[in-house]
Amino acid sequence: MEHLDVLIVGAGLSGIGAAYRLQTRCPDRTYAVLEARDALGGTWDLFRYPGVRSDSDMFTLGFPFHPWKAAKAIADGPAILDYLYETASTYGIDKHIRFGQRVVRASWSSVDALWTVETGDSVYTCSFLYVCSGYYDYDSGYVVDFPGQSSFAGRIVHPQHWPTDLDYTGQRVVVIGSGATAVTLVPAMAGTAEHVTMLQRTPSYVASRPARDAFSDRLRAVLPENLAHRLIRGKNVALSTALYSAFRKWPAHAAWLLNAGVARELPESVPVDPHFTPQYKPWDQRLCLVPDADLFKALRNGSASVVTDEIERFTPRGLLLRSGVELEADLVVTATGLRMVALGNIQVTVDGRSVAPHDTFVYKGMMLSGVPNLAWCIGYTNNSWTLRSDLTSQYVCRLLNHLTATGTRICVPEVDPAEYDAPPRPVVDLSSGYIRRAAAILPRQGSQGPWRLRQNYPRDLVTLRFGAVEDGVMQFVA
Repeated sequence: MEHLDVLIVGAGLSGIGAAYRLQTRCPDRTYAVLEARDALGGTWDLFRYPGVRSDSDMFTLGFPFHPWKAAKAIADGPAILDYLYETASTYGIDKHIRFGQRVVRASWSSVDALWTVETGDSVYTCSFLYVCSGYYDYDSGYVVDFPGQSSFAGRIVHPQHWPTDLDYTGQRVVVIGSGATAVTLVPAMAGTAEHVTMLQRTPSYVASRPARDAFSDRLRAVLPENLAHRLIRGKNVALSTALYSAFRKWPAHAAWLLNAGVARELPESVPVDPHFTPQYKPWDQRLCLVPDADLFKALRNGSASVVTDEIERFTPRGLLLRSGVELEADLVVTATGLRMVALGNIQVTVDGRSVAPHDTFVYKGMMLSGVPNLAWCIGYTNNSWTLRSDLTSQYVCRLLNHLTATGTRICVPEVDPAEYDAPPRPVVDLSSGYIRRAAAILPRQGSQGPWRLRQNYPRDLVTLRFGAVEDGVMQFVA
Protein backbone atom coordinates (compact mmCIF):
# COMPACT_ATOMS: atom_id res chain seq x y z
CA MET A 1 0.00 0.00 0.00
CA GLU A 2 1.46 3.35 -1.07
CA HIS A 3 0.72 6.67 0.65
CA LEU A 4 0.70 10.04 -1.07
CA ASP A 5 -0.41 13.40 0.24
CA VAL A 6 -2.76 13.97 -2.71
CA LEU A 7 -4.22 11.62 -5.28
CA ILE A 8 -5.55 13.15 -8.49
CA VAL A 9 -8.01 10.99 -10.43
CA GLY A 10 -7.87 11.52 -14.20
CA ALA A 11 -5.13 12.69 -16.58
CA GLY A 12 -7.16 14.89 -18.89
CA LEU A 13 -7.27 18.68 -19.06
CA SER A 14 -8.36 19.01 -15.43
CA GLY A 15 -5.93 16.45 -14.02
CA ILE A 16 -2.89 17.86 -15.81
CA GLY A 17 -3.82 21.38 -14.72
CA ALA A 18 -4.36 20.18 -11.15
CA ALA A 19 -0.95 18.49 -11.10
CA TYR A 20 0.76 21.68 -12.27
CA ARG A 21 -0.93 23.81 -9.62
CA LEU A 22 -0.18 21.25 -6.92
CA GLN A 23 3.52 20.93 -7.67
CA THR A 24 4.02 24.69 -7.97
CA ARG A 25 1.87 25.90 -5.07
CA CYS A 26 2.21 22.95 -2.70
CA PRO A 27 5.68 21.71 -3.64
CA ASP A 28 6.22 19.83 -0.36
CA ARG A 29 3.24 17.53 -0.94
CA THR A 30 3.62 14.23 -2.74
CA TYR A 31 1.10 13.32 -5.39
CA ALA A 32 0.20 10.89 -8.15
CA VAL A 33 -2.31 10.99 -10.98
CA LEU A 34 -4.37 7.82 -11.36
CA GLU A 35 -5.59 7.34 -14.93
CA ALA A 36 -7.95 4.51 -15.87
CA ARG A 37 -6.92 4.48 -19.51
CA ASP A 38 -3.53 3.65 -21.02
CA ALA A 39 -2.94 7.18 -22.28
CA LEU A 40 -3.38 10.72 -21.02
CA GLY A 41 -5.77 13.22 -22.58
CA GLY A 42 -9.14 12.25 -21.16
CA THR A 43 -11.89 13.40 -23.51
CA TRP A 44 -9.39 14.23 -26.23
CA ASP A 45 -7.96 10.71 -26.20
CA LEU A 46 -11.38 9.05 -25.98
CA PHE A 47 -13.21 10.75 -28.85
CA ARG A 48 -11.79 9.90 -32.28
CA TYR A 49 -14.74 10.56 -34.59
CA PRO A 50 -14.22 12.63 -37.78
CA GLY A 51 -13.73 16.33 -37.19
CA VAL A 52 -13.70 16.12 -33.36
CA ARG A 53 -12.76 19.56 -32.07
CA SER A 54 -13.22 22.04 -29.29
CA ASP A 55 -16.22 24.35 -29.20
CA SER A 56 -14.25 26.79 -27.03
CA ASP A 57 -11.26 28.88 -28.09
CA MET A 58 -7.91 27.43 -27.08
CA PHE A 59 -6.74 30.64 -25.43
CA THR A 60 -9.26 29.95 -22.65
CA LEU A 61 -9.56 26.16 -22.97
CA GLY A 62 -5.77 25.91 -22.83
CA PHE A 63 -3.80 26.41 -19.63
CA PRO A 64 -2.97 29.95 -18.47
CA PHE A 65 0.54 28.79 -17.54
CA HIS A 66 1.31 27.20 -20.93
CA PRO A 67 0.28 29.42 -23.88
CA TRP A 68 -1.43 27.94 -26.91
CA LYS A 69 0.91 28.44 -29.86
CA ALA A 70 -0.94 26.93 -32.85
CA ALA A 71 -2.63 29.09 -35.47
CA LYS A 72 -6.23 27.95 -35.01
CA ALA A 73 -8.11 29.23 -31.98
CA ILE A 74 -10.77 26.55 -32.55
CA ALA A 75 -8.62 23.46 -32.62
CA ASP A 76 -9.19 19.86 -33.62
CA GLY A 77 -8.87 16.91 -31.27
CA PRO A 78 -5.41 15.70 -32.39
CA ALA A 79 -3.94 19.20 -31.97
CA ILE A 80 -5.40 19.48 -28.47
CA LEU A 81 -4.07 16.04 -27.56
CA ASP A 82 -0.58 17.05 -28.75
CA TYR A 83 -0.84 20.17 -26.59
CA LEU A 84 -1.72 18.08 -23.52
CA TYR A 85 1.23 15.74 -24.09
CA GLU A 86 3.52 18.72 -24.56
CA THR A 87 2.28 20.33 -21.34
CA ALA A 88 2.60 17.15 -19.27
CA SER A 89 6.13 16.57 -20.56
CA THR A 90 7.29 20.17 -20.19
CA TYR A 91 6.45 20.30 -16.48
CA GLY A 92 7.32 16.71 -15.60
CA ILE A 93 3.71 15.84 -14.87
CA ASP A 94 3.86 12.73 -17.05
CA LYS A 95 6.26 11.14 -14.54
CA HIS A 96 3.53 11.23 -11.89
CA ILE A 97 0.82 9.49 -13.95
CA ARG A 98 -0.07 5.87 -13.14
CA PHE A 99 -1.87 4.41 -16.16
CA GLY A 100 -4.39 1.58 -16.07
CA GLN A 101 -5.48 2.60 -12.57
CA ARG A 102 -9.28 2.86 -12.55
CA VAL A 103 -10.44 3.99 -9.12
CA VAL A 104 -13.40 1.90 -8.03
CA ARG A 105 -13.66 2.64 -4.31
CA ALA A 106 -12.61 5.37 -1.88
CA SER A 107 -13.12 5.00 1.88
CA TRP A 108 -12.54 7.81 4.37
CA SER A 109 -11.50 7.29 7.97
CA SER A 110 -11.91 10.28 10.29
CA VAL A 111 -9.82 8.57 12.95
CA ASP A 112 -6.83 8.33 10.60
CA ALA A 113 -7.73 11.38 8.49
CA LEU A 114 -7.01 9.28 5.42
CA TRP A 115 -8.63 8.06 2.24
CA THR A 116 -8.07 4.46 1.24
CA VAL A 117 -8.32 4.37 -2.55
CA GLU A 118 -8.73 1.09 -4.40
CA THR A 119 -8.11 0.47 -8.08
CA GLY A 120 -8.45 -2.80 -9.92
CA ASP A 121 -5.07 -4.07 -8.71
CA SER A 122 -3.64 -1.54 -6.25
CA VAL A 123 -4.45 0.18 -2.97
CA TYR A 124 -3.32 3.69 -2.05
CA THR A 125 -3.85 5.98 0.91
CA CYS A 126 -3.93 9.76 0.69
CA SER A 127 -4.73 12.76 2.84
CA PHE A 128 -6.71 14.53 0.09
CA LEU A 129 -8.55 13.07 -2.91
CA TYR A 130 -9.05 15.28 -5.96
CA VAL A 131 -11.35 13.79 -8.63
CA CYS A 132 -10.58 15.32 -12.03
CA SER A 133 -12.33 12.80 -14.28
CA GLY A 134 -15.15 15.13 -15.36
CA TYR A 135 -18.74 13.91 -15.49
CA TYR A 136 -18.98 11.84 -18.68
CA ASP A 137 -19.21 8.07 -18.65
CA TYR A 138 -16.18 6.90 -20.65
CA ASP A 139 -17.47 3.36 -20.97
CA SER A 140 -20.59 4.09 -23.00
CA GLY A 141 -22.57 6.94 -24.48
CA TYR A 142 -26.32 7.35 -24.37
CA VAL A 143 -27.87 4.82 -26.75
CA VAL A 144 -31.51 4.94 -27.84
CA ASP A 145 -33.07 1.56 -28.59
CA PHE A 146 -34.89 2.53 -31.77
CA PRO A 147 -37.47 0.00 -33.02
CA GLY A 148 -36.32 -2.26 -35.81
CA GLN A 149 -32.58 -1.68 -35.48
CA SER A 150 -31.80 -5.36 -35.97
CA SER A 151 -33.45 -5.27 -39.40
CA PHE A 152 -31.14 -2.56 -40.75
CA ALA A 153 -28.75 -3.95 -43.36
CA GLY A 154 -26.16 -1.22 -42.88
CA ARG A 155 -23.89 -0.30 -39.98
CA ILE A 156 -24.79 1.62 -36.82
CA VAL A 157 -22.07 3.37 -34.79
CA HIS A 158 -21.96 5.70 -31.79
CA PRO A 159 -19.43 8.57 -31.97
CA GLN A 160 -18.00 7.72 -28.55
CA HIS A 161 -16.82 4.35 -29.91
CA TRP A 162 -15.76 5.20 -33.44
CA PRO A 163 -14.38 2.11 -35.22
CA THR A 164 -10.85 2.49 -36.56
CA ASP A 165 -11.75 0.43 -39.63
CA LEU A 166 -14.81 2.46 -40.62
CA ASP A 167 -14.66 3.54 -44.28
CA TYR A 168 -17.70 5.59 -45.29
CA THR A 169 -16.36 6.68 -48.66
CA GLY A 170 -19.22 7.01 -51.14
CA GLN A 171 -21.82 5.94 -48.58
CA ARG A 172 -25.16 7.44 -47.67
CA VAL A 173 -24.83 8.55 -44.05
CA VAL A 174 -27.52 9.60 -41.59
CA VAL A 175 -26.36 11.33 -38.39
CA ILE A 176 -29.04 11.23 -35.71
CA GLY A 177 -28.75 14.27 -33.46
CA SER A 178 -28.61 18.05 -33.38
CA GLY A 179 -25.99 18.81 -30.73
CA ALA A 180 -22.30 19.65 -30.89
CA THR A 181 -21.26 16.17 -32.01
CA ALA A 182 -23.76 16.09 -34.87
CA VAL A 183 -22.89 19.56 -36.19
CA THR A 184 -19.23 18.52 -36.11
CA LEU A 185 -19.69 15.14 -37.80
CA VAL A 186 -21.88 16.28 -40.68
CA PRO A 187 -19.43 18.68 -42.41
CA ALA A 188 -16.43 16.47 -41.54
CA MET A 189 -17.99 13.44 -43.28
CA ALA A 190 -19.66 15.34 -46.11
CA GLY A 191 -16.55 15.61 -48.23
CA THR A 192 -16.02 11.84 -48.30
CA ALA A 193 -19.49 10.31 -48.09
CA GLU A 194 -21.91 10.30 -51.01
CA HIS A 195 -24.31 12.35 -48.89
CA VAL A 196 -24.78 13.11 -45.18
CA THR A 197 -28.16 13.84 -43.63
CA MET A 198 -28.48 15.36 -40.17
CA LEU A 199 -31.69 13.92 -38.76
CA GLN A 200 -32.95 15.79 -35.73
CA ARG A 201 -36.07 15.60 -33.63
CA THR A 202 -35.62 19.18 -32.40
CA PRO A 203 -33.02 21.78 -33.44
CA SER A 204 -30.30 23.45 -31.38
CA TYR A 205 -29.01 27.00 -31.46
CA VAL A 206 -25.91 27.24 -33.61
CA ALA A 207 -23.51 30.08 -34.27
CA SER A 208 -20.67 30.46 -36.74
CA ARG A 209 -17.29 31.99 -35.98
CA PRO A 210 -13.86 31.90 -37.65
CA ALA A 211 -11.54 29.10 -36.56
CA ARG A 212 -8.69 31.64 -36.51
CA ASP A 213 -8.89 34.82 -34.45
CA ALA A 214 -7.52 37.67 -36.57
CA PHE A 215 -7.15 40.02 -33.59
CA SER A 216 -5.20 37.39 -31.68
CA ASP A 217 -2.94 36.77 -34.67
CA ARG A 218 -2.08 40.47 -34.81
CA LEU A 219 -1.33 40.62 -31.09
CA ARG A 220 0.88 37.53 -31.19
CA ALA A 221 2.82 39.02 -34.10
CA VAL A 222 3.93 42.11 -32.17
CA LEU A 223 3.88 41.22 -28.45
CA PRO A 224 5.87 38.75 -26.34
CA GLU A 225 4.17 35.36 -26.19
CA ASN A 226 3.12 35.40 -22.53
CA LEU A 227 1.81 38.96 -22.64
CA ALA A 228 -0.13 38.32 -25.84
CA HIS A 229 -1.61 35.15 -24.33
CA ARG A 230 -2.81 36.99 -21.22
CA LEU A 231 -4.37 39.79 -23.25
CA ILE A 232 -6.11 37.43 -25.67
CA ARG A 233 -7.35 35.27 -22.81
CA GLY A 234 -8.70 38.30 -20.98
CA LYS A 235 -10.40 39.62 -24.09
CA ASN A 236 -12.08 36.28 -24.79
CA VAL A 237 -13.23 35.85 -21.19
CA ALA A 238 -14.72 39.35 -21.13
CA LEU A 239 -16.48 38.86 -24.46
CA SER A 240 -17.94 35.43 -23.67
CA THR A 241 -19.07 36.54 -20.20
CA ALA A 242 -20.76 39.65 -21.58
CA LEU A 243 -22.50 37.72 -24.37
CA TYR A 244 -23.76 35.05 -21.98
CA SER A 245 -25.13 37.68 -19.59
CA ALA A 246 -26.82 39.56 -22.43
CA PHE A 247 -28.33 36.40 -23.90
CA ARG A 248 -29.78 35.37 -20.52
CA LYS A 249 -31.12 38.86 -19.85
CA TRP A 250 -32.68 39.36 -23.29
CA PRO A 251 -33.45 35.84 -24.59
CA ALA A 252 -35.91 36.95 -27.27
CA HIS A 253 -33.38 39.35 -28.76
CA ALA A 254 -30.66 36.71 -28.53
CA ALA A 255 -32.83 34.15 -30.32
CA TRP A 256 -33.56 36.64 -33.09
CA LEU A 257 -29.86 37.48 -33.44
CA LEU A 258 -28.82 33.81 -33.62
CA ASN A 259 -31.57 32.91 -36.09
CA ALA A 260 -30.74 35.92 -38.28
CA GLY A 261 -27.10 34.83 -38.39
CA VAL A 262 -28.09 31.31 -39.43
CA ALA A 263 -30.50 32.62 -42.06
CA ARG A 264 -27.69 34.51 -43.78
CA GLU A 265 -25.69 31.28 -44.10
CA LEU A 266 -28.39 28.87 -45.26
CA PRO A 267 -29.37 28.13 -48.85
CA GLU A 268 -32.94 29.04 -49.81
CA SER A 269 -33.87 25.34 -49.82
CA VAL A 270 -33.24 25.08 -46.05
CA PRO A 271 -35.61 27.27 -44.02
CA VAL A 272 -34.55 28.48 -40.57
CA ASP A 273 -37.90 27.32 -39.21
CA PRO A 274 -38.16 24.44 -38.35
CA HIS A 275 -34.56 23.32 -38.89
CA PHE A 276 -32.74 25.95 -36.81
CA THR A 277 -35.43 27.43 -34.55
CA PRO A 278 -35.29 25.77 -31.11
CA GLN A 279 -38.20 25.88 -28.67
CA TYR A 280 -35.98 26.75 -25.69
CA LYS A 281 -34.19 29.96 -24.74
CA PRO A 282 -30.56 30.51 -25.71
CA TRP A 283 -28.23 28.95 -23.14
CA ASP A 284 -30.93 26.77 -21.60
CA GLN A 285 -28.71 24.32 -23.48
CA ARG A 286 -25.16 24.77 -24.74
CA LEU A 287 -24.71 26.79 -27.91
CA CYS A 288 -23.31 24.73 -30.81
CA LEU A 289 -20.33 26.27 -32.55
CA VAL A 290 -19.83 26.05 -36.32
CA PRO A 291 -16.24 27.13 -37.11
CA ASP A 292 -15.73 28.79 -40.48
CA ALA A 293 -19.41 28.06 -41.29
CA ASP A 294 -18.43 24.50 -42.32
CA LEU A 295 -21.89 23.04 -41.66
CA PHE A 296 -23.58 25.73 -43.72
CA LYS A 297 -21.09 25.30 -46.56
CA ALA A 298 -21.97 21.59 -46.72
CA LEU A 299 -25.67 22.46 -46.83
CA ARG A 300 -25.09 25.02 -49.58
CA ASN A 301 -23.04 22.74 -51.82
CA GLY A 302 -25.50 19.87 -51.46
CA SER A 303 -23.13 17.36 -49.82
CA ALA A 304 -25.29 17.49 -46.68
CA SER A 305 -28.90 18.11 -45.76
CA VAL A 306 -30.97 18.49 -42.62
CA VAL A 307 -34.27 16.77 -41.80
CA THR A 308 -36.40 17.65 -38.76
CA ASP A 309 -38.68 14.73 -37.97
CA GLU A 310 -39.12 11.81 -35.57
CA ILE A 311 -38.02 8.23 -36.14
CA GLU A 312 -40.80 5.66 -36.46
CA ARG A 313 -38.43 2.73 -36.86
CA PHE A 314 -35.41 1.37 -38.66
CA THR A 315 -35.99 -0.50 -41.90
CA PRO A 316 -33.65 -2.79 -43.88
CA ARG A 317 -32.80 0.19 -46.11
CA GLY A 318 -32.66 2.99 -43.55
CA LEU A 319 -35.05 4.93 -41.35
CA LEU A 320 -38.80 5.38 -41.60
CA LEU A 321 -39.91 8.75 -40.21
CA ARG A 322 -43.19 9.76 -38.59
CA SER A 323 -43.99 11.82 -41.69
CA GLY A 324 -43.89 8.63 -43.78
CA VAL A 325 -40.62 9.52 -45.49
CA GLU A 326 -37.95 6.83 -45.62
CA LEU A 327 -34.31 7.93 -45.43
CA GLU A 328 -32.08 5.40 -47.14
CA ALA A 329 -28.70 4.87 -45.53
CA ASP A 330 -25.62 2.68 -45.61
CA LEU A 331 -24.36 4.03 -42.28
CA VAL A 332 -26.27 5.50 -39.32
CA VAL A 333 -24.37 7.46 -36.68
CA THR A 334 -26.27 7.78 -33.41
CA ALA A 335 -25.04 11.10 -32.03
CA THR A 336 -27.75 10.81 -29.39
CA GLY A 337 -25.77 12.13 -26.48
CA LEU A 338 -23.61 11.17 -23.57
CA ARG A 339 -24.15 9.58 -20.20
CA MET A 340 -23.18 11.44 -17.06
CA VAL A 341 -21.71 10.05 -13.87
CA ALA A 342 -20.84 11.65 -10.56
CA LEU A 343 -17.29 11.38 -9.16
CA GLY A 344 -16.22 9.02 -11.90
CA ASN A 345 -18.58 6.31 -10.60
CA ILE A 346 -16.31 5.85 -7.58
CA GLN A 347 -18.01 4.15 -4.63
CA VAL A 348 -17.44 6.57 -1.77
CA THR A 349 -17.83 5.81 1.93
CA VAL A 350 -17.23 8.09 4.92
CA ASP A 351 -16.57 6.26 8.18
CA GLY A 352 -18.38 3.23 6.84
CA ARG A 353 -21.38 5.25 5.57
CA SER A 354 -22.06 5.01 1.84
CA VAL A 355 -22.26 8.41 0.15
CA ALA A 356 -24.87 8.95 -2.58
CA PRO A 357 -23.75 12.06 -4.50
CA HIS A 358 -27.36 13.11 -5.12
CA ASP A 359 -27.85 13.47 -1.37
CA THR A 360 -25.05 16.03 -1.14
CA PHE A 361 -24.78 19.72 -1.92
CA VAL A 362 -21.82 21.15 -3.81
CA TYR A 363 -19.74 23.69 -1.92
CA LYS A 364 -18.06 26.37 -4.06
CA GLY A 365 -18.63 24.17 -7.08
CA MET A 366 -16.12 21.54 -5.95
CA MET A 367 -16.62 19.90 -2.53
CA LEU A 368 -19.52 17.77 -1.31
CA SER A 369 -21.35 18.46 1.91
CA GLY A 370 -20.43 16.02 4.64
CA VAL A 371 -17.51 14.53 2.67
CA PRO A 372 -14.08 15.45 4.10
CA ASN A 373 -10.90 16.18 2.15
CA LEU A 374 -12.37 15.52 -1.28
CA ALA A 375 -12.87 17.85 -4.24
CA TRP A 376 -14.54 17.21 -7.60
CA CYS A 377 -13.30 19.30 -10.51
CA ILE A 378 -15.95 20.37 -13.02
CA GLY A 379 -15.83 23.21 -15.52
CA TYR A 380 -18.22 25.78 -16.87
CA THR A 381 -21.09 25.00 -19.21
CA ASN A 382 -21.26 28.54 -20.62
CA ASN A 383 -17.55 29.04 -21.06
CA SER A 384 -14.31 27.13 -21.46
CA TRP A 385 -14.05 24.16 -19.10
CA THR A 386 -10.51 25.06 -18.05
CA LEU A 387 -11.43 28.52 -16.76
CA ARG A 388 -13.37 26.96 -13.90
CA SER A 389 -11.21 23.85 -13.44
CA ASP A 390 -8.08 25.97 -13.01
CA LEU A 391 -9.77 28.16 -10.39
CA THR A 392 -10.83 25.00 -8.57
CA SER A 393 -7.28 23.64 -8.56
CA GLN A 394 -5.91 26.91 -7.25
CA TYR A 395 -8.49 26.89 -4.46
CA VAL A 396 -7.67 23.29 -3.55
CA CYS A 397 -4.03 24.37 -3.16
CA ARG A 398 -5.10 27.29 -0.94
CA LEU A 399 -7.10 24.85 1.16
CA LEU A 400 -4.19 22.42 1.49
CA ASN A 401 -1.83 25.22 2.50
CA HIS A 402 -4.38 26.44 5.05
CA LEU A 403 -4.50 22.98 6.62
CA THR A 404 -0.71 23.05 6.96
CA ALA A 405 -0.63 26.59 8.34
CA THR A 406 -3.30 25.89 10.97
CA GLY A 407 -2.10 22.45 11.95
CA THR A 408 -5.40 20.85 10.98
CA ARG A 409 -5.87 17.66 8.99
CA ILE A 410 -9.55 17.62 8.02
CA CYS A 411 -11.76 20.07 6.14
CA VAL A 412 -15.42 19.35 5.48
CA PRO A 413 -18.26 21.63 4.34
CA GLU A 414 -21.49 21.21 6.30
CA VAL A 415 -24.89 22.32 5.04
CA ASP A 416 -28.35 22.68 6.50
CA PRO A 417 -30.80 22.27 3.57
CA ALA A 418 -33.48 23.97 5.66
CA GLU A 419 -31.67 27.25 5.06
CA TYR A 420 -32.80 27.42 1.46
CA ASP A 421 -35.98 29.04 0.25
CA ALA A 422 -35.83 27.46 -3.21
CA PRO A 423 -35.76 23.82 -4.36
CA PRO A 424 -32.26 22.43 -4.97
CA ARG A 425 -31.12 21.93 -8.56
CA PRO A 426 -28.59 19.61 -10.21
CA VAL A 427 -25.05 20.91 -10.09
CA VAL A 428 -25.11 21.12 -13.91
CA ASP A 429 -28.22 23.22 -14.46
CA LEU A 430 -29.13 22.99 -18.15
CA SER A 431 -32.20 21.56 -19.88
CA SER A 432 -30.19 19.28 -22.20
CA GLY A 433 -31.41 15.68 -22.36
CA TYR A 434 -28.20 14.15 -21.04
CA ILE A 435 -28.36 16.40 -17.96
CA ARG A 436 -32.05 15.79 -17.28
CA ARG A 437 -31.40 12.04 -17.45
CA ALA A 438 -28.66 12.38 -14.84
CA ALA A 439 -30.54 14.65 -12.43
CA ALA A 440 -31.20 11.76 -10.05
CA ILE A 441 -27.51 10.94 -9.60
CA LEU A 442 -25.75 14.31 -9.68
CA PRO A 443 -24.97 16.33 -6.55
CA ARG A 444 -27.23 19.32 -6.03
CA GLN A 445 -26.72 23.03 -5.66
CA GLY A 446 -28.62 25.50 -3.52
CA SER A 447 -29.94 28.93 -4.31
CA GLN A 448 -27.40 31.10 -2.52
CA GLY A 449 -23.96 31.51 -1.05
CA PRO A 450 -21.21 28.93 -1.45
CA TRP A 451 -23.78 26.26 -2.33
CA ARG A 452 -24.64 27.91 -5.63
CA LEU A 453 -22.52 27.13 -8.70
CA ARG A 454 -22.33 30.38 -10.62
CA GLN A 455 -21.55 30.51 -14.33
CA ASN A 456 -19.55 33.68 -13.90
CA TYR A 457 -15.77 33.56 -14.22
CA PRO A 458 -14.97 37.11 -13.02
CA ARG A 459 -16.96 36.59 -9.80
CA ASP A 460 -15.48 33.14 -9.24
CA LEU A 461 -12.00 34.53 -9.85
CA VAL A 462 -12.43 36.97 -6.98
CA THR A 463 -14.13 34.46 -4.66
CA LEU A 464 -11.84 31.48 -5.19
CA ARG A 465 -8.56 33.36 -5.51
CA PHE A 466 -9.05 35.94 -2.77
CA GLY A 467 -12.07 34.96 -0.66
CA ALA A 468 -11.63 33.73 2.91
CA VAL A 469 -10.99 30.01 3.32
CA GLU A 470 -12.57 30.09 6.78
CA ASP A 471 -16.09 31.22 5.97
CA GLY A 472 -18.13 29.61 8.74
CA VAL A 473 -19.33 26.82 6.43
CA MET A 474 -16.09 24.89 5.98
CA GLN A 475 -15.25 23.07 9.20
CA PHE A 476 -11.63 22.37 10.13
CA VAL A 477 -10.59 19.57 12.49
CA ALA A 478 -7.12 18.92 13.93
